[in-house]
Amino acid sequence: MPTLKEIHAWQKKTRRKLDFTPYTLDRVKERDSTYSMIIGERSNGKTYSALEEGLIQWALNKKQIAYVRRYDLDLKTRRAQQVFAAFHDNGFINFITDGEFDSTYYYSGKWYFSRTDENGKRVKSDEPFAYAFTLVGWEHDKSTSYPGVTTIIFDEFLSRDYYLDNEFVIFMNLVSTIVRQRNDVKIYMLGNTVNRYCPYFSEMGLTHVSEMIPGDIDVYRYGDSDLTVCVEMTHPTTGGKSSDHYFAFDNPKLQMITGGAWEIDIYPHLKKHYRPADVVFRFYIMFDNHSLRCDVVCDEQGVYIYIVPKNDDIKDPDNDLVFSPEVDPRPNWRRRLSKPTLPVEKNIYSLFKQEKVFYATNEVGEIVRNYIMWCNT
Repeated sequence: MPTLKEIHAWQKKTRRKLDFTPYTLDRVKERDSTYSMIIGERSNGKTYSALEEGLIQWALNKKQIAYVRRYDLDLKTRRAQQVFAAFHDNGFINFITDGEFDSTYYYSGKWYFSRTDENGKRVKSDEPFAYAFTLVGWEHDKSTSYPGVTTIIFDEFLSRDYYLDNEFVIFMNLVSTIVRQRNDVKIYMLGNTVNRYCPYFSEMGLTHVSEMIPGDIDVYRYGDSDLTVCVEMTHPTTGGKSSDHYFAFDNPKLQMITGGAWEIDIYPHLKKHYRPADVVFRFYIMFDNHSLRCDVVCDEQGVYIYIVPKNDDIKDPDNDLVFSPEVDPRPNWRRRLSKPTLPVEKNIYSLFKQEKVFYATNEVGEIVRNYIMWCNT
């Protein structure tokens, strides 16, 4: 089997052939954190580099990979077969197995090294080098042991659509299933910049992720424990990718594809200010460490809601209507705006359904969008 020095030489030679400089794990590996959260533009090499690291650990120590996605559909046979396809094409599988295998074969939630013999028959390795896991199916795996896994890769952990209810705890249970009583496992969480607001950030105490810009890297520590989480916002691809010209439209939503900026929608803004006397009701939304003031306005433009950031405390938290995922026994606190009970709540929800809601900034719109998405889980 190749040595680490030979592997590094192979990597350097292969990357020189590319028309752009791909992402590497160099900076997060220097931090040697338990969790490495890597966020950046699409198709910059995040997944490739994490999978490559797992394959290197197999080549050097015969250690295995756990590859995690959210849904079973993400790992249907055809899609799963493509996970390691890049390593077939560039010869890395052939290199690390000393020519014994040149591709991979996915079967029953496991990846094996494989080759086709002179009779056209598939020959696969005796043991898998990687296992597939999904968050929706983790309970099926909890009674199985995986002592050979030392690299966990959670791919596409950031979502612009839906997260599972209590997803962070589900992921922690999955991690527990794999690591058991060991402390030799490295966990990589990979995501595109599709959503600045994510339950993992608050659940893991990552308080500054939404403020990070491409190139930033932070390490979080937790009291007296030796747990650390490294968060990296990857640098934009040096020189750009040859595919970038397909996305050169003057549209800020596409910057996450070409430059790694957070994807953000354009939300409706008020064209005319209202008077304080036009506010007929006021409520609040508290979500993901953000507080928002929501004014129900009735003026010559009609009836609508205008939402702005609130930078101070709610003056009357025991009586003002507050929507928040947090469980609070006070009768004026509600969790899901989409499940109204009182007439005032039904009127508020009706304005949302009629799209009679305006936002001070696009960032405020993103917070509300994610809160409503949570309400519908």
